Amino acid sequence: MNSECRAHQCADQPRVGPCALTFEEVERWAAAGQVDGDLDGIHLARVITEEVRRAGKHFLPQPFLLQLSEIRRRHATGRRPFLRAFLDCLLDKHEERYWNRTYLSLPLLELISDEPGHGPGPNRLATWLISDVVRFEMQSAAAPQEPADSASERDRPGAVTLRRRLRHALRFVAHDHDGPDVEDLSPRAAELLPRPAATEAGRWFEVTVQPVYVLHDEYFFMRALQAHEMVFTAIAQDMRAAIAALRDGCLEPAAMCVDRAAASFERASALFRLVATMRPAHFHGFREFTQGASAIQSEQYKRFEILCGLPHAGRLGSEAFTSVPAVRAEAQEADHDTVTHAYLDLRRRARFSWTDWNLFHTALGGLEERHQRWKSTHRSLATRMLGSARGSGDTEGVPYLTQCLDNRLFGRLGGQRDPRCGQAEPGTSH
Repeated sequence: MNSECRAHQCADQPRVGPCALTFEEVERWAAAGQVDGDLDGIHLARVITEEVRRAGKHFLPQPFLLQLSEIRRRHATGRRPFLRAFLDCLLDKHEERYWNRTYLSLPLLELISDEPGHGPGPNRLATWLISDVVRFEMQSAAAPQEPADSASERDRPGAVTLRRRLRHALRFVAHDHDGPDVEDLSPRAAELLPRPAATEAGRWFEVTVQPVYVLHDEYFFMRALQAHEMVFTAIAQDMRAAIAALRDGCLEPAAMCVDRAAASFERASALFRLVATMRPAHFHGFREFTQGASAIQSEQYKRFEILCGLPHAGRLGSEAFTSVPAVRAEAQEADHDTVTHAYLDLRRRARFSWTDWNLFHTALGGLEERHQRWKSTHRSLATRMLGSARGSGDTEGVPYLTQCLDNRLFGRLGGQRDPRCGQAEPGTSH
């Protein structure tokens, strides 16, 4: 039986209720008073996560979800911010507020990243996420295979696909960590990869994957999308630093920030190569239950875009930005600043040598080029996975990504020329 047939067979079969351990722990929390020192939030999250990965978040029974909602109301107060974030993400479908952020548990990951004194920052957190993919795939490969007719059969990848997936994952990790060689696919090597420390926040890392379905590939797919959000969080930080440097009249440091952002696009592209190891039948098997969550809702990517230059009115009014209202509101604030505005202001008030201006122009052109290549790769991957189907957020899918190829980060600089260097600004050659 192939993956696609098995996926639909699983969807047609009823799910049983929570296992005994999960039921007992949830009952214990439900019966406890509001202040109970014996209640351990991470233990509750672990048993719930085990249940989710057994059955799929989409199939959790209504009475169980109602109990969890009541536990959140009574126990997940300001004293338990991690449990609150965990339950908020878990209950998104139940409460009809399901979207990309909650599907990917980003509120919980952001709490982990921002832990005082221990927070890894977005780039390091992305490394943890993909290191976890390596460990998950290796542990899954070493476990006994479930019967092919089992409703919970995960359908793990074959040896060739697994090796390709692991190599791409290890190459991503190598950008930030001097770990094992990409050809060393031994379990011992995987254990040397970085992981969160046993801090209060670090303990919650393991419960930041809540698949909607039971197919194997959804786990690594979610981790890749989470890493994508972290990479663009880091890129957005670089753009803010570039704006600050320009406002301080420091052209060379601004160029260095832009160059660093451009280099980060190689990590973003590496994630596409990793996702390309997903079998299309698996993607179509679980995407049926991800309706409402879509990559078009990526706040960090849109935040990066509005830090480069303010998009034209048509794009700001399109689904690209109406799907991320918080970012759209930021773009419309009177004091919102961009690299484009900061650069044009600096050019009017400061004089630099041809070499200095050209250094910055080259950095902007490099970022524009890397961004265009990244978008093209994204479209190619979507074509392979989606074909003519609509996107999971009911977007146009591939046609939407094709339209996006015409967008430029620094399009408002097109045609502007600096009299001291006699060169057109980035964007005019595209």
